[in-house]
Amino acid sequence: MVRILVIGGGTGGTATALALHKAGFDVDVHEAHPDSAEDLGAFLTLASNGMRALAQIDASDAVTAIGFPLRSMRLLDATGAEVARGPLGEADDPLLRFRCLRRGDLNSALQKEASRRGITVRHGVRLASVEEGPAAVTARFTDGSSATGDLVIGADGLNSTVRRATAPEVRPVYAAQRVFYGYTRDARPPGEGEQFTMVRCGGAAFGYAVSPDGETYWFARVTDDPLTAEELARGGWRDPLVSLLREDSGPAADIVAATADDVLVTNATEIPPGTPWRSARTLLVGDAAHAASPATGQGASMALEDAVVLAKCLRDTPDTDSGLALYEALRRPRVEHNTLASGSLSRGGRGATVPRPREEDLPRLLDWGTAMSV
Repeated sequence: MVRILVIGGGTGGTATALALHKAGFDVDVHEAHPDSAEDLGAFLTLASNGMRALAQIDASDAVTAIGFPLRSMRLLDATGAEVARGPLGEADDPLLRFRCLRRGDLNSALQKEASRRGITVRHGVRLASVEEGPAAVTARFTDGSSATGDLVIGADGLNSTVRRATAPEVRPVYAAQRVFYGYTRDARPPGEGEQFTMVRCGGAAFGYAVSPDGETYWFARVTDDPLTAEELARGGWRDPLVSLLREDSGPAADIVAATADDVLVTNATEIPPGTPWRSARTLLVGDAAHAASPATGQGASMALEDAVVLAKCLRDTPDTDSGLALYEALRRPRVEHNTLASGSLSRGGRGATVPRPREEDLPRLLDWGTAMSV
């Protein structure tokens, strides 16, 4: 049986392990964080395509037990007046509805599901190096331990150690925006249940959703120079953000002002399209391969798609090399379109574009019962 080592136990890594296990492979997950609660402060939305991928690896129940669904979206102008609304994704299908949830909760739910299925998830093991040989590949960790298998999957995020070992020339680049996010129970913004609201502010792109128990999840994307590591660690960003949002009369400033805890901030970052994903016995997936700015909200959903397509490609091809080649041929057009489209949004419409892949092909690619081919 082919033995596969997954480096990274976040959303993409654990979903990849679940998919590979379902396809009949021997798979272990190795996660640097000491527990499953990494990034508890951040939240994300899973789009209908991500929920479809979860359904194909029998993980829907684990995820729909957390977070809350989103069935519609509306757009407000800078004064707070509604200018558009409509259904969000495949809103009529309870299994495929958008879902808003905390990243740490999602990681924990998927890891528990992996453990329930007998997949080993090792915590507190940080990758130091990858050594490829003609017959196997070895992952060495900073605690002195190691693991050997037939293939290493690098699902270790934007600053991937696997990528540094296999494509050291690749560097993430800044995507023109600072991204702020937070939560509050003390705001009562307008809107219906299961609805995501975007506010067209003068100085920011702002969005929020209200959970069934009244907690408002919000984010703001602000075009500016990148923050240094010291600035990111310093905190104290709520009041400056409120001041910026006060230039408009919509609900954004009041939501941020009602946030009791300091807001979180990060730089929007992306991996340039066209960068290498694989060597003879390694493959990058998720953000490690194709991180995009958060403007399209597709990062986690693209990683979930990766998991299903990769497992099917390895299942349906005669050897690992042909499986990896098929995977890259099928995935690269779709994920690089997302990277470029998201980067263009972050840069105010500036940037390269590529043709949009056919959305009608996606259900077939993700359908577990359909054999994979070019």
